[in-house]
Parts: sequence; structure tokens; C-alpha cells
Amino acid sequence: MNFNIENIFTWANFSILLDVLIIWYLVYRLILLIKGTKAVQLAKGIVFIFAARILASLLSLNAVGYLVDQLVSWSVIACIVIFQPEIRRGLERLGRLPWFNGKEESARDEQLRFIKEIDKAVQYMSKRRIGALITIQQDTGLDEYVETGIKLDAEVTGDLLINIFIPNTPLHDGAVIISGGRVAVAAAYLPLSDNNMIPKRLGTRHRAAVGISEVTDAITVVVSEETGGVTITRNGNFMVDMTRDEYLKYLTQELVPKDEPKVAWYHRLLGKFWKWGADK
Repeated sequence: MNFNIENIFTWANFSILLDVLIIWYLVYRLILLIKGTKAVQLAKGIVFIFAARILASLLSLNAVGYLVDQLVSWSVIACIVIFQPEIRRGLERLGRLPWFNGKEESARDEQLRFIKEIDKAVQYMSKRRIGALITIQQDTGLDEYVETGIKLDAEVTGDLLINIFIPNTPLHDGAVIISGGRVAVAAAYLPLSDNNMIPKRLGTRHRAAVGISEVTDAITVVVSEETGGVTITRNGNFMVDMTRDEYLKYLTQELVPKDEPKVAWYHRLLGKFWKWGADK
């Protein structure tokens, strides 16, 4: 029997491999989609039904097999009804993929929304003189300080930040650390700075903000409890009593990707093909 390696690298074998990889990827994404939702328990029930059908077939349990077949025949409609919230959320995520809108546009819109939520919280607390300390992770990890706080892992919203820093609540004393675009923890402890250049009128929150900026590249926003003033610290520097326009401009400059032409993936593909044809 002659072994020919060319028989392995055929389109038929490649299509089978591709087919298997696509199915496994879809199953993986489905598991991630329903993870942490009530759909997990329903998915376990579906697996149990299919296991019962296989067992009934092996043991020749005709009556049980007939009942399970009836359940399976209606399972498609049942899944659409039962998993409707998860299906809708999955389609929404699919529509937001960079393949359709361009990676730059998606990242820019997300950061602009993020800054809008920060601004909403800062404005509310500044006008009411509610002290706040918000640290936004950049390139340097903040795991050491995340471990000192109370885990939240929540979406960044202005309402959430406001509620965290309301006086006399369990989480208001300490810092909020935002990592990966989410509120990682609240009530975290940050290192205090010994910088003699910090004005005496600034309190512990400001010293903690400067302290974390001296050991990491994080951006920290402070709202003064005494004056309502807004301070931003980074890389050992601090900008005190910034106006709304000033801190919005700074956050936009530091966090929002540069405004580049938004080109969808299919436009980029056609452009490369056109360039390749011109070179030929």
C-alpha cells in the first residue's frame, strides 16, 4: 500500500477540518453567551433529553424513545421561545463586531461612551461636594491594588459610580478601580504620596491619587469633598481644580483613539485586491 502525502492535503479533507472547527467555535461562543444566565440550567435539561434519547435507542425502549422524539421535534421552536433574550443579545453583539463597523470606530465610540459616564458621575458629585476617587488602569497592571478592594466586575455607568461614593455607604471609602473598561473593584486602598509639592489643603484622596500615579501610569480622577473641585493625576503629575471642558479634553486626548478614516473590512479587502492587481 503506497502512502501519498498529497492525498492528505486535499480540499475534501480541508473542508472537513474547517467544518469541525467552525462547529466547535460556534459551540464555544454559545457557551460564553449563556454563561452566568438562567439559560445554563435549560441547556443542561436539553443535554439530558438527548442523552435519554440515545439511552432509549441503545436499550430498545420504544415508548421512551417515542416521547423523547416528540420533545426533540418541538425543540427548535421551544429554544427560540426560551432563549429569546440570549438570542437577541447574541445578534446585537454580532452587529457590533468590528467586521461590520471597523475596529477603530467601535473602539472610539466605546471610549466616548465611557468618558460620558465618567463625566455624568463627576458632575453630579462635584455639584454636591461628594468625594470620589476613580482610578483608570492603563498599561501598568493594578492587580496589587485590586486585591485590596471589594470585587464588582460591573459595567461603567454614571449611576453606579454615584451610588458607590454616596457618603455613609459601605463602598464610599476608598478608590474605584476601572480595568478593562469595567468597574473591577470599589473601596480599594491606594498608596499615599509623600510629595511635598501637594498643597496642604488637599486631603487623603488627593495624596492617594498622586501616590498611584507615581508607581503606575494609571489616570486617576478625584472629586474634592471640601470644594467639589476636580483633579486628575498621572505619572506623578496632578492637575488641580480643572473645569469640565479641561478634564473632558484631557480624558478624550488620553483615552480615545485618534480619529482615523473608518474603513469596513470588505472595503479594505477590495482595496488590497485592487492594489495587488495594479502591481501585476
